[in-house]
Amino acid sequence: MKKIITTSLLALLLITLFTATATAQTKKATLNHIALSVRNLAKSTAFYSKIIQLDTIPEPFHDGKHTWFSIAAHSHLHLIEYSDPIIVPAKGTHLCFSVPSIEEFIQRLEKQQLPYSNWQGENKAVTTRVDGVKQIYLQDPDGYWIEINNDK
Repeated sequence: MKKIITTSLLALLLITLFTATATAQTKKATLNHIALSVRNLAKSTAFYSKIIQLDTIPEPFHDGKHTWFSIAAHSHLHLIEYSDPIIVPAKGTHLCFSVPSIEEFIQRLEKQQLPYSNWQGENKAVTTRVDGVKQIYLQDPDGYWIEINNDK
């Protein structure tokens, strides 16, 4: 009887420990949103909706200075119009979006006469990473770097 109680207590302790660990793991930080300052909200909104093909979502401010896009299940891209100078970081600091077909995306860029390059900066060239993923780089209307790749 004593052995059964000890075994039951041990099992209960292990279940409690497992549940506590699982609960702690679900409380990790998750990406909520990325915010970019833009000079011309209409122009940037058109770029992200027509070229990158992100869907807009309701934004709470309704002041004509914000556009919100859905970029994942619970993650957003916020564009905020500012008149202050925008400091654009180097290419290594970029947003990255995956698309089903690099070739179709490039056709969209060509149709709109938008420049793109590979990582090395060669115009109209595609980089193929060592893992086989193809990628290109372009800049949005404010100069922010964007990587487009076909990673699944």
